[in-house]
Amino acid sequence: MHGFASAPRRSFLAATAATTVTAAAATVRGAVAAEPAPVRVVVIGCGGRGAGNLQEVATAGGTIVALCDVNRAALARAASQHPAARTFRDFRELYRDLDPAGYDAVVVSTPEHTHAFATLPALERRKHVYCEKPLTHSIREARIIARAAEKAGVATQMGTQIHAGSNYRRVVELIRAGAIGPVRECHVWTGRAWGWQSADDAKRLGDIVSTQARPDDTAPVPDDLDWELWLGPAPYRPFNDLYFPGPKWYRWWDWGSGTMSDLGSHMNDLPFWALDLDAPTVVEADGPPPHPDLAPASMVARYRFPARGDRPAVSLAWYQGERKPLAWHAQEIPRWGSGILFVGDSGMLLADYERHLLLPEERFRDYQRPPESIPPSRGQHAEWLDACRTGAPTTCNFAYAAKLTEANHLGNVAYRAGRTIEWDAAALRIPNAPEAEAYLGREYRAGWALE
Repeated sequence: MHGFASAPRRSFLAATAATTVTAAAATVRGAVAAEPAPVRVVVIGCGGRGAGNLQEVATAGGTIVALCDVNRAALARAASQHPAARTFRDFRELYRDLDPAGYDAVVVSTPEHTHAFATLPALERRKHVYCEKPLTHSIREARIIARAAEKAGVATQMGTQIHAGSNYRRVVELIRAGAIGPVRECHVWTGRAWGWQSADDAKRLGDIVSTQARPDDTAPVPDDLDWELWLGPAPYRPFNDLYFPGPKWYRWWDWGSGTMSDLGSHMNDLPFWALDLDAPTVVEADGPPPHPDLAPASMVARYRFPARGDRPAVSLAWYQGERKPLAWHAQEIPRWGSGILFVGDSGMLLADYERHLLLPEERFRDYQRPPESIPPSRGQHAEWLDACRTGAPTTCNFAYAAKLTEANHLGNVAYRAGRTIEWDAAALRIPNAPEAEAYLGREYRAGWALE
């Protein structure tokens, strides 16, 4: 055999080489075209948790085109990191002045009482939305946002970041695989009451609880803060340092919902996901006498969820602050500071954010775990941005998040009403206690409306 190809073979090789080069070029062009498309993001709320969301979204590939915050210092810090972004103090002006063609998505990290107001205009403009938890300040708002999201058909995500962790995924797989048999009972508890506070704040809050009063002193509004804008749709209150900075505000009904809907968004998320829960039919709660303005430090809320297909009805109990399940007090389970306990016909599963145990441990020592079926997440922010680009699903979309938010709020409704409530989710009614429906929503300050 000679080392040189014949003329016809040289022609064939040349043609093949040309085809290969062309194909390679096309592959390169395809690779370039396949690179993640930029998602132009507006960020509303840049301090505290908002600063974290801003960093996460930017790190995950979002292009920040506008920033908004009622606090001048927080806005300035964010703008120094993203100097090309336009800045606003009032998100109503942002939506009025910013060309909708110039952005694709909105991140909402304001305090809870303005979540719905910052989110709804984005959905009406068919923009993708990431909103911090809880999704809304009230049940009626949650229903409005869920319907608007369904109509918009965009990528939505509530900021329950632990949902992206591998531990939750393994728990969901175990429950769905029947590791502990049908689950009829669940207990969720957290040691947090009102969050971190100084000794002085604790004393002042204690005095307010004991007298059923609200703060009667005032303090100077911080120079950087537009207090009127911060209040937004909530009733006017003179500034007080028991309200601000965050997370102090979440203790007060005017702006938050206490620990119930705050940490409930993270912890009740696991039974909602694993057991495919929807709306409860009956809710009761107990704790200290309800305060007209201040959420309780310690309380218990108990829910009854109906059967779902071949899965039995479930009772779920939420405990916060000093309250804990009987099994915890009796030392029948490890006494974790926070936990989610699934009670099945064949055993129990105890979990928190980072770990889980099948109980009793000796019974499950040789248990063969089911294969991993829920794929790992790139993180809640990256997952959302990918959905913005491709239409892929998100795991905490507003359809799911609204149901979780409504259930958490119902615990507070029952607590504030001081009685067991029967919930008609379809009609947004409480047939046995119509007076409790006053806690499903509220009237807004002049100049604010949520259509």
